[in-house]
Amino acid sequence: MSQPATTIETILEPDLPIVDPHHHLWDRRTAPEPPPEIAGHPFLVAIRPARRYLLDELLADTGSGHNVLATVFVECGAFYKADGPLEMRPVGETEFVNGVAAMSASGVYGATRACAGIVSRADLLLGDGVAPVLEAHIQAGGGRFRGIRNSASFDEDKAVLGPLNRVEAGLYRSEKFREGFKHLARLGLSFDAWLLEPQLPDVIDLARAFPDTTIVLDHVGTPLGRGSYEGTREARFPIWRDNIRELARSENVVVKLGGLAMTFCNFPSFLAEPRAPSSQLADEWRPYIETCIEAFGAKRCMFESNFPVDMGACSYATLWNAFKRIAAGASAEEKAHLFAGTATRTYRLEL
Repeated sequence: MSQPATTIETILEPDLPIVDPHHHLWDRRTAPEPPPEIAGHPFLVAIRPARRYLLDELLADTGSGHNVLATVFVECGAFYKADGPLEMRPVGETEFVNGVAAMSASGVYGATRACAGIVSRADLLLGDGVAPVLEAHIQAGGGRFRGIRNSASFDEDKAVLGPLNRVEAGLYRSEKFREGFKHLARLGLSFDAWLLEPQLPDVIDLARAFPDTTIVLDHVGTPLGRGSYEGTREARFPIWRDNIRELARSENVVVKLGGLAMTFCNFPSFLAEPRAPSSQLADEWRPYIETCIEAFGAKRCMFESNFPVDMGACSYATLWNAFKRIAAGASAEEKAHLFAGTATRTYRLEL
């Protein structure tokens, strides 16, 4: 499937420094076809054009007009080791990404420092047994490894997540998970949390239990508008808003502003033809993004691309134009935090 035609937009505020704190890299050209029951799920349809998304593709996006200084890679199951202990296989992803980061740091590929920070996966359900896995990630990361992500996304309606139905309910409340989680602060690592809007109380509870660990809420908590939630997104907005405000009371939590182009939210712009302009994207996403900024403050919010997943709604250049439209009324200081500063501080990047 080819991508819908995109109107090339003039880049807004082209000199504004950006650190993109959330993207993936993968090569799925030889991956087996998904089973028929999920092959047509909109998530897979959206990312099908990006079977390969490696350094060249990333730099084509970051070089499409905006001033992207650096990026942070976030785990996606890419290039795990093919053998060895199961719990150690995700370390292969850190080794791979650190190599990509080293290529970028050479300057041969331009000024953008791709993968200046690395967030990979370690199974915290290993409890205390996760410690050597975390230490292996740190060693493999060449000074760039910053934290892990364990996604807790779950819904009783399997049509919501489709191919991403991977865990059972209540992961972040599990005693064994929290036994593993306590090792993060000791090692100076952060935790990226991805879960769905109805699950936000789980991360609220986790943040209160571990105030010394930096927790990054991915994708504004993923509002839902698909499956059994179709047509209910606006009605559920007050529930989401109240949970976001409660989560913001925990000062160890920061939030990524993005991921709203994913299928799970099901905004009209998703897979629209022709592609939605940045003005439409800004209108659709503004209530969620402005609510987060109001609750957390600009110093605890960071815009993210979530590419190539968010290509289901727009190009990389259009996505950042949408964010700039939403932030148009912010002060220069607030923009500095939202577009680069919060990401740089949270992931301790050396730029």
